[in-house]
Parts: sequence; C-alpha cells; structure tokens
Amino acid sequence: MQVNLAIDAMGGDSGPRTNVAGAILALAQDPLLKVTLVGDKPLLQSLLSQHHLTGEFASRISLLHSSDAIAMQDAPASVLRSKKKSSIHLAVQLVAAGQCQACVSAGNTGALMLIGRHYLGMQPGIERPAISTAIPTRKGHSYLLDLGANVDCQAEHLLQFALMGSVMVQCVDGLAHPRVGLLNVGREAIKGNAQVKLAAHLIAQNPQLNYIGYLEGDEIFQGDVDLVVCDGFVGNVALKTSEGLARFLSEQIQGLFAKSIYSRLVSLMARPVLKQLKQQMDPVRYNGGSLLGLKGSVVKSHGNADARGFSYAILRAATEARQGLSARLLEQMQRLDLH
Repeated sequence: MQVNLAIDAMGGDSGPRTNVAGAILALAQDPLLKVTLVGDKPLLQSLLSQHHLTGEFASRISLLHSSDAIAMQDAPASVLRSKKKSSIHLAVQLVAAGQCQACVSAGNTGALMLIGRHYLGMQPGIERPAISTAIPTRKGHSYLLDLGANVDCQAEHLLQFALMGSVMVQCVDGLAHPRVGLLNVGREAIKGNAQVKLAAHLIAQNPQLNYIGYLEGDEIFQGDVDLVVCDGFVGNVALKTSEGLARFLSEQIQGLFAKSIYSRLVSLMARPVLKQLKQQMDPVRYNGGSLLGLKGSVVKSHGNADARGFSYAILRAATEARQGLSARLLEQMQRLDLH
C-alpha cells in the first residue's frame, strides 16, 4: 500500500541536512513510500541535489515551502498562532486535509502536540496526547508512555494513557488483553505519590484493562508487561537514562576488548554475538514515538536523532498509516468506558 508522509524537514537539533538524509534512507527501504518535505524549499532542493537521486527516487519526493520554522526553545503556546507558516504547522495541515497519511517531526515536542490538537482534534474522552514508543525487553518488546508530551499529569490522564496504549497494543501486536503496569517507586500499595495511587485505583477498577500492578524502574525491560504507563516527566527521564546506559555499556565493552592483543583476539571471536547485542540494545531502532490521542497519525522523532534514527521514525509512521492506527483507535476508544 502506497502512503505519502508529511515530513517536517526543519525540526530537530541537526535540522534539514539530517532530516533529508533520513527521508532518503526511508525511501530506499520502502519502495511504496512517498514523502512531502516541508521547509525552506531552496535549501531542501540544494540538499537533495547533493544526494544525486535517480529519477525513481526524485518522483517520490515532493516539496512544500514554509517561510518559517519553530525553534526547539520556542514556547509552545506562543507558536500556535504566531508561526502559522512554519514547517510543523504546514506538515500537520497536510494530514488534516487528507493529502498525507501521517506526519513526522523531530522538532519542538510541545509545539507539535498543541498544533496536532489544533488541526486534528482529539479522540473521544481523551484530554491530552501521549507519546508512546516500543522498547526492547528480555522477551521481545513492550511499549512505554508518556515519553514527554505531558510532564504534569493528573490520575485521570494516566488512566486515559493506559486505555489508549492498551488499544494501540491490541491493534499493532494483535494482543487481546495487553498487560498494563504502572511505573512507581515500589510495588507495595503504600508506595508512590497521591497521583500514582489514585491512578492505580482508577486503572484497576476499569474492566477494559488487564492491570498487573505497580512496576519498578528495574523491571521496565523484563518484558512482564506489554505496556508501561507513567507521566511524561518520568517516562522521558527513564527512556533517556536507558539510552545513555546502552551507549555507556557499548563504549565500555569496546574499550575492554581494545586493551590488549589477547582481548582483541577474543573480540574477533565474539564479534557476531556483540553485533547482535548491539542491534538489540540500539535505541535508534526504536526511534519514533506516536502521539496517541490525536485524530490523525503524528510521529515524534528524537530531536538529536541522526539520519538513520530519523528514517526509523519515518518507517514507523508509514507502518501506522498502513494499519490505519488512528482510525482503529478512534473506533475502539468510542466503545470504551473512560471513567
């Protein structure tokens, strides 16, 4: 199935050069993918010319000029109406108009969330979008949300996150009753703040959820639950801490193997295993978080993603578009009890 994705080419720490390169990598991996790059058209044309694309590639890339861009440090509320010609605004509008099936951006998370809400609207009964992504576990993968869209949440929001995430896992992984865990500082009922305790009560009382209970930080990667729920502050810290730890361990292992001739010989023998381990732990493979709760598909890439990481976010958006995830979420959420 052919899909056309709107790409905010101006967002992220590295900007257009990385985003254009990532889009080209995604096109190379998905022959039925088309992209509309939104940004400074002369700049994008210059960057594309550096890649010496064939006619087949070039025919799958469209450009939409934007005269403005939203910076990472811009206050989200200020850009909702003041930068309507920015790349994020125009990219999300393409989805709202049905010209593209999903939007991908590595830009300002808060701005992307507010602009998405403005043009696409919210799913029934959902007050805030939540960013969700897959994470590697000992048993395959799980999903974690929220990852930063909402740093201050009420217990009712965590319930909504659990319901949205559960429906997403049902749609994407085909699990009838996804196991839901609530991230906390302990497993005991007395642990946690008032918000988490109330959220646990609401989630446990909801008949649509297969609630397992509290989950501690060291259990996130065990794979005993299919969905880990937390507020955006905690989720963002947990995700970035794990990514930093993965890089640290990889560097330490490489350093140990380089210490002597003997260790270098051992590393040659262990190379296939080390390569597999690196692939499993590589956070780039899981780049791209869905903004669940919107009436449309929007995927947020890490702001510091390289071209390969950005391509993974694009491919995730293409998968969601083909699955009709947003429409399936809307259908399922209309049936659920959100109270």
